[in-house]
Parts: sequence; structure tokens; C-alpha cells
Amino acid sequence: MANNTNTPSCDFIPSDTQKQGLAYIQVDNLSKRFSDKPDSLGLTQISFGVEQGKITAIIGESGSGKSTLLRLIYGLASPDEGEIRFKGWKVPGPFDKLIPGHEDMRLVSQHFDDLNTYANVWDNVASRLSNTNLLEKHDKTEIALNSLNILRLSKQRIADLSGGEKQRVAIARALVTGPQVLLMDEPFNQVDASFRDHLQQDIRKIVDEIGLTVIMVSHDPSEVLALSDALLILQDGNLMGAGSPKEIYNNPPNAYTARLLARSNILSEEEASYLLPEISAKEIIIHPEWIRIDEIVRTTTPFTIQNILFKGFYEEIILSAEKLQLRCINKMPNRYQLGQQVSIEVLQHKAIN
Repeated sequence: MANNTNTPSCDFIPSDTQKQGLAYIQVDNLSKRFSDKPDSLGLTQISFGVEQGKITAIIGESGSGKSTLLRLIYGLASPDEGEIRFKGWKVPGPFDKLIPGHEDMRLVSQHFDDLNTYANVWDNVASRLSNTNLLEKHDKTEIALNSLNILRLSKQRIADLSGGEKQRVAIARALVTGPQVLLMDEPFNQVDASFRDHLQQDIRKIVDEIGLTVIMVSHDPSEVLALSDALLILQDGNLMGAGSPKEIYNNPPNAYTARLLARSNILSEEEASYLLPEISAKEIIIHPEWIRIDEIVRTTTPFTIQNILFKGFYEEIILSAEKLQLRCINKMPNRYQLGQQVSIEVLQHKAIN
């Protein structure tokens, strides 16, 4: 479905020249303000590159600038500073073309704005194609529906579908024209947890089969840690981290990233001295799974189990000692009791100066 040629489309600015040696999508020193007030910066001096044929996830808390960044990449908004280049060409904004949005990209919004509620699934997807070749139109529509496993729903109205089924239709509608880049805003927001994994697997299969480049936005790291090839971490319009999911999770660059990805324990230098007296750092990051509980009390100031949260095959245990509180993971449910005193061992930590 994707057309991965390197020739420029008609979506380019006449005065622009192609830059060589850049990432497939290159963002440089990007800033976007929503007003003239000092605290209204949506994005601040953001720079990163997106690799072709990979899935990049933009994650962060609400209001961090994720959707704004997606709209800027697509060309629905213009940056106040910096630039975005696709295959070396500057992405045109709403002042550069009559109908905003790069023709080699497709954006799937989280509210299914493009879907015709009272038309059926087939017509919603097929309507993206012209009638110049009806056989080709039929074949492309069938391929798009099959790729999202919704061909069986082709005669059903959009109004009669579940949120997850509507999301699949919206993605198929975006893919049927063969874009090179698919942008998705909170794609799993309205998908039941039981069907989320299946949709993620279908997206990964499409990326692997046709070389599609995907950029998606999410506020929930658990949705994208296993799916994405690269992560971009945003906080209040600032890029706080970039890299592979495994790299960023195991070696978080800051406390915000650690909290976002792992609900990590963030200790001040004073708090950390209680556990790691030999370590001197501004902050210490300890993921919950980096703590091991020992039933044998080996210290004069043991930890007390304050709460045990059932999570299915594991428990989340809240420990406290004096003014220090820690969150840890227990993979042997029912082993510990509320109020029990225990010792702990820190298996791993990350110091932030």
C-alpha cells in the first residue's frame, strides 16, 4: 500500500531546496506558541529524526504537546520557529497550500472525524479512491480492509460498530491511498484492552510488510512500549528523552521519564542515603522491579508493608520506613501480609545529577 519512492511529490515549497543527509523525517529546533504569553509555549526547541519503515511513539502527560507535534508534522499547523523536513523537503504548512496536510501522509484522529457515520464500512474506505479504474478501486479497498481484518464488516454502518472497529476502519481508510507515513493520535484510546493487542499486531504486520512509517501519540506507555521502535518523551512542550523503548526504560535520562514509563521510585539525595549511603546524586531512580524483598529483617530500621495491590499474576507492594516510601513488585502473590516488617535489597538504580 505504501509508496516509498524518493522522488518529491507536488507537496513542496517552490522556494525550497532538498537537503541531503537528513533522517526520513527531520525535526529541527521546532517551537510553537499558542499566544504571546511567556507560559503559552506548546513546543520548545524540539529536534529529532524519524527512521523510515519504523514505528515512533510520542508519549507524555496530557498537555505536553503531543498532538500539536503530530499536527505540525502533517502540515496542519505552522511552527513559529524551526522546520520539519520529509525526505529532505520542507513540509508545507497551511499558508503554503490550499488544503493543509501532506499528500504522502495520512492522519487518523482519535475522534474518527473523517468517518461517515451512516455509510457502510466498504463505502467509507472506497470513497478515498477515484472512479477512474473501478477494478483497481475494488481491489485496493479489499486489501485495506483485509489488512485490518474487517472485510467481514464491509456492509455494516459505522454507527453500528464498536469503538475498536471504528478505529480499524479509520486506519484502513487512511491506508487505502498508499501513504508513506501514517500519523495516529491516541489510536488505542477507544479500543477495549482485550482487542488492543490484536490491533497492535496488525499495525506491526502492516509496517513490516509494506515498509510504512508510523508516528503515533499516546499518554499510556504500556500501549506502545512493546509496539514502537523508538520513543519520544514530551513534558510541557520539551523533549525529555529519545531512543529505543528498552534503552530509555532501562536507562531513563530523568525522573519524569522514569515516572512515566515505570512509575518509578524517585528519591532525593537524603532519602537515597537511607538505602544507598555510598551513592551521592541529586536524585536516585529505582524502578519497582529493581527492589527485592527479604522476609528476614536484617536492619534495625526495617520496612513495613503498608499496602498490597493485587495485579493478577503479581502484586504491587507499598513499603514505608520512617519518612521513606517505596513501591515494589512481588511476583509471588500472597507471600506477604499487611503490617509485616521486611528488609529490602536494591538490585539496580540510576543516579541523576
